[in-house]
Amino acid sequence: MPGAMDRPEPCRYRRFQCTGSCVTVRATALMNICKALLLVCPVLVATDLPFLRAGDLTAYQQMGRDIYRELIETDTSHSAGDTTKAAELLAARFRASGFADADVQVIGPQLRNKNLVIRYHGSGAKPPVLLLAHLDVVEAKREDWSFEPFKLTETNGFFYGRGTSDDKDGATTLSSALLRLRQEDFKPDRDIILALTSGEEGGDVYNGAEWLLTNHWDLVHAGLCLNADAGGVQKRKGKRLLYAVQAAEKVYQSYRLEVKGPGGHSSKPTRDNTIYRLAEALVRLSKYEFPLKLSEITRGYFEKMSEIESGPTAAAMKGLLKEPPDEAAIRELSASPFYNAILRTTAVATMLEAGHAENALPQTARAIVNCRLLPGEPPQEVQATLRQVVADDQISITPLKPAKASPPSPLTPEVMRALEQAKAKLWPDIPIVPEMETGATDGLYFRQIGIPTYGITGTAVDLDDVRMHGKDERMAVPDFYDGLEFEYQLVKAIASTQSSR
Repeated sequence: MPGAMDRPEPCRYRRFQCTGSCVTVRATALMNICKALLLVCPVLVATDLPFLRAGDLTAYQQMGRDIYRELIETDTSHSAGDTTKAAELLAARFRASGFADADVQVIGPQLRNKNLVIRYHGSGAKPPVLLLAHLDVVEAKREDWSFEPFKLTETNGFFYGRGTSDDKDGATTLSSALLRLRQEDFKPDRDIILALTSGEEGGDVYNGAEWLLTNHWDLVHAGLCLNADAGGVQKRKGKRLLYAVQAAEKVYQSYRLEVKGPGGHSSKPTRDNTIYRLAEALVRLSKYEFPLKLSEITRGYFEKMSEIESGPTAAAMKGLLKEPPDEAAIRELSASPFYNAILRTTAVATMLEAGHAENALPQTARAIVNCRLLPGEPPQEVQATLRQVVADDQISITPLKPAKASPPSPLTPEVMRALEQAKAKLWPDIPIVPEMETGATDGLYFRQIGIPTYGITGTAVDLDDVRMHGKDERMAVPDFYDGLEFEYQLVKAIASTQSSR
C-alpha cells in the first residue's frame, strides 16, 4: 500500500518510550503490527506524560490489562468466590505461551480455593527466587459500592474493582512479567517460581502459602522471596515520595478477655456487673501505650523519611532519632496512627459480646483485643503486659491461637541492587526506603523458615487515599502500567548475572 510506511523512527507511545528502534506504522490497518513489535524492544523508559488511552497501549500493556480484567472480574472472595477459576485462567495463558504442563500446577486442598504455581527454569547458577502474590480478596457488597466490585471499570484515570490494589495488581504484574520473559526467550540464571495463593485474606484458612510449604515444599522452596503484596511506591498529592521495600512485618496476635458472674434478674441489679468490669478494663487498656522500640529497619525508615518530609513532621523524626529520643518528638509522631503503629506494639479492642437476655444480669462478658507485635516481641510478655493493664484477676486473658513469628529479613546487596536497577528505569529520583509492614502478609510463612522475603510491589499507593479492603477500591491507570514495567525489570534483574555484579 503506497505511503503506508515511512522511515524507521523511535516509537512514541504516551507513557513508555522505547529506547530501541522500531518501525512506526501509520496506516490504521498495520497498527497492530507495530504494537506487536513494541513487545520485543529491549528497554522501556517511563515518562511523565499523561496516562495512556486505550489506543496507546503496547502489546505488553494490553496483555497486562487483559489479565487484570480477567482477575478482577473473577470473584475470589471467601463467601462465594473461586480462586481455582482465576488460577485456571492464568494457567491456560502460561500453557499457551510454552510452559510445560509439569511446570503449571493448580493445586490445593479445597475445590474452590486452589493455588497456582509456575516454574520458569533457569541455569541453576543461583538458588531459585519465589515471586509471591495472592488471588483471594476480601468481601465486597454491591450495595456499598459506586461500581460493580467484580468488574474492571476504568473512569477518570482510575481502574475500579475489588482487588485492584490488593492483590490482583501484584498477581497481574508478576504473571505478565514471566509471560513477557518467556516470549523474549529470556534465559535466567536461576529458576523463577511464581506462587499465586489462596487464603491470604482468610486469616486461618489453611489452603494457601502455609499449605504449599507444608505439603509441596519442592514446588516453592527458594533462596529468596519477592512478595508483591507489600512495599512499592508511596505518593502524596500525586507526587512520588519513595519506593518502600518491606523487609519486616508485625506479628498478628489476638486475645480473648472474659469475665463471668452469677447473673440474676435485671430488676435487682448488683454492683458487680460483668459488662461494667470488662468495660472498665477496656478503658484502662485504651489509655495504655506500649513502649517505643526502634529496629534497624524502622530506624532506617525514619532516617530516610526525615529527609523526605518537611516542617514539624521532619523535625519530629530527627528528634526521634536522637539518643535519647526527644519526648516531644515521640508524642507528635505517636499522634499519627500510621507512625504510632511503626513505633511500638499495639493493642485494640475489636469485638464485644455480653449477656444472654435483655431482662437478665449478664453472666458472661467477652472482648477480643487484637495486638500487632513488633518483630521479636515475645507474645507471652505482651500477654503479661495486658494483664497488668487490665488489673483485674477476674478477667481471664487467653490467646485465640499461637502467634506466627515473622523475623526481619536482611537488606542484602543482591536484592537492593536489583531493586535499584529496576527503579532507575522508571523513577530514578526517588529513594529506596526500608519499611516494616504494620499489617501481615503471606511473607511471614517464608520468613519463619529462613527464606529472606521482601515486599516489592510495582504499583503505587496514595498515602491520603488508601482503599484496600474498602469501598470503591481503585488503582490509578498510570500506576498500573508502571507496575507492569517495574516488575518486569525487577524479575529480569534478580534473575540475571548482571544484577549480582
